Amino acid sequence: MSAPCRKLYGAARSTTWLLLAACLLATQTQADIGVRDEIRAHVEQLASGDLIIEGTPVTSTTVLATLYQQRDFDPLWTNSAAVRQLVAAVQEAEHDGLNPDEYHRAALEALQTDMEAGRFYTPERKAGVDVLLTDSLIRLAYHLLMGKVDPVDLDSNWNVDRTINGRDAILALTGAVNDAGIDRLLDDVRPREPYYRRLRQALEHYRAIAAEGGWPSVPEGATLKRGMSDERVAAVRRRLAVNRQSDDAAPDSALFDAELEKAVQLFQKQHSLQIDGVVGRQTLAAMNVPVQARIDQIRVNLERARWVLHDMPEEYVLVDIAGYNVRYVRDGQSIWQARAQVGKPYRKTPVFRSKITYLEINPTWTVPPTILRNDVLPAIRRDNNYLKTRNMRVIDYDHNVVDPATIDWSRYTGPDFPYLLRQEPGPGNALGRIKFMFPNKHLVYLHDTPSKALFEQTERAFSSGCIRVEHPYRFAELLLDDPQRWNRSAIVQAIDSRQTRTVNLPRPVTVLLLYWTVAPGEADEVVFKPDIYHRDAPVLAALDADVEFRPVFTWAAAERTP
Repeated sequence: MSAPCRKLYGAARSTTWLLLAACLLATQTQADIGVRDEIRAHVEQLASGDLIIEGTPVTSTTVLATLYQQRDFDPLWTNSAAVRQLVAAVQEAEHDGLNPDEYHRAALEALQTDMEAGRFYTPERKAGVDVLLTDSLIRLAYHLLMGKVDPVDLDSNWNVDRTINGRDAILALTGAVNDAGIDRLLDDVRPREPYYRRLRQALEHYRAIAAEGGWPSVPEGATLKRGMSDERVAAVRRRLAVNRQSDDAAPDSALFDAELEKAVQLFQKQHSLQIDGVVGRQTLAAMNVPVQARIDQIRVNLERARWVLHDMPEEYVLVDIAGYNVRYVRDGQSIWQARAQVGKPYRKTPVFRSKITYLEINPTWTVPPTILRNDVLPAIRRDNNYLKTRNMRVIDYDHNVVDPATIDWSRYTGPDFPYLLRQEPGPGNALGRIKFMFPNKHLVYLHDTPSKALFEQTERAFSSGCIRVEHPYRFAELLLDDPQRWNRSAIVQAIDSRQTRTVNLPRPVTVLLLYWTVAPGEADEVVFKPDIYHRDAPVLAALDADVEFRPVFTWAAAERTP
C-alpha cells in the first residue's frame, strides 16, 4: 500500500468506501503525472525531430503541440465514446476519396481492440495513444476542411486561399473529444455544397461496381449504329447494363435497335460526348475507360471541392472550364447559365478567383502580347489587308494613330514591337459587343464573341484564354440588377449606339474560374468531362502521396498548417 493510502487508512478506518476512493484517486494522480510527462516528451520530440508512435509517424507539429501545451500536457482522450467515433470516422474516410491508412487506421483499430479487451496500458503507451489519436483527428479534419493537396504546389496562379484560426481549431477539436462530438465536427468541416454530397454518392456507386468486377470492355472495330447487326453489339449492351444506361431484356442480341440507340445516347450525355447514338471512336474509348479510372476521377474532384466549396458567397459567377459553361448563382439558386468557350489546350484558361466590378459596352480590343507575337504579327506579314479587314488600328503609346504602311513589319517579332494594335468596336470585334471585367494578372475576362456558331460544338476550347459566353445580354441584365435603367431594351439600345461605354456594377460579384472533370447530372448520376488540360493526373498523384502539411503562418495571421 502506498504511503498516502496507509495514512488515509489510519485516519478513516471505518469509512471503507471513502478510503477506497481516496486510494484510487491518489494512485490515479500518480499515473496521470506519468502520462503527462510522457506526452510532454512526445511533444518535445515532435518539435526537435521525427516522432514515431505505434509504428506510424506523427506529423501535426503546430496545432497538436499547442493543444497539449494549453492543457499542461493532460491527456485529451478520456472519453471512450469519442475514441470509438474517431476509429469509425477514419474507417469511413474512403467515402471522401481519402485513404484511411493516412489517419493511423491500423494503430487505432489495434487500440480499440485492446480497449474492448480491457488490456492494461503503461503511462508511456497511454501517452502515445493519446497523441496518435489527436494527430489522426487533426489530419482528418484538416484534410476535409482544406484538402490534402496544396493547390499552390500544382498551380502558381492559385489564389482561392483560406486560413484557419489556430485557437478556434483547438477549441473545436477539444470540445468535440470531450463531448463525443467527433461526427458533428467532421460534418461541420466537410463541404456542405450539394456538389460534394453528390460526388460522395457517385464514389460509393462506382466502388460498388468495382467490387462486382467492373464492366466488360467493348472490342475495337468499325462504328456501330442503329440497324446494324454485329457480334460487338452484345458487348455494348452488357457494358451499358452495368452502369444502368440500359435495362436490356436481350443482353446477347447482336441487333443495334432503337432501344440500344437511346441507351447509347444516355451514355454519351453522361460522358460529355456528341449525342448521336452512334458508337464511334470517342464513344468506344469512353466505354472502355476502366472503372478504377472513373473512381480516381471522382476522388480528384472531391479534393478540388475541398479546396473551394467552403463558405461560398451567396452570390457568385462560376466558370466551369472543363464543362464549357458558366453559371450565375444568387441566394443558393442558379438564376442563369450558358454555354462557354474556353482557352485552347496550349492557351489554358487559368484557375483563380476575382470580382466582376464593371462591364464595357462596345469594347475595343487591344491585342495582348502573346496573341500579338504568335498570331497577329505573322498574319500581318502574310496578308497586307489583315488590319483593314478586321477594323484594327495601330496606336502608339501616346494614343496617336499610326499609318500601318509606314511600318516595316518584317522587323518585329513581338516584344520589340513599339506600338499597340487596337480593334475598334463593332460586330466583328473579338470581344463581341460586351465584356465583363474583373481585375487579374492574366488579362482574362468574360465576353461576347462573334464566333457564335462554335457554341454548337460539344468540345469548346477555342479561345486564347478568355471565356466567351453565350447570351451575354441577359447576363449583363442580371449583373446590373436595375430593371428600370438597365433592362434588355436599354442594353440593346446602348450597344446599337456603337459608343464605347463603361458601366459599373451596383455591387462587385465574385467570379470563380474552376476546373471540374466530374459534375452532378440528372437523377443520381454524375457527368464525366474530358480532362482537356490534363490537370487530373497531378492532383491524383499528390492525393496518393505521403502526407505533407503546408507552410506555417503565425498565430496572429491565423495558420494554414496544423
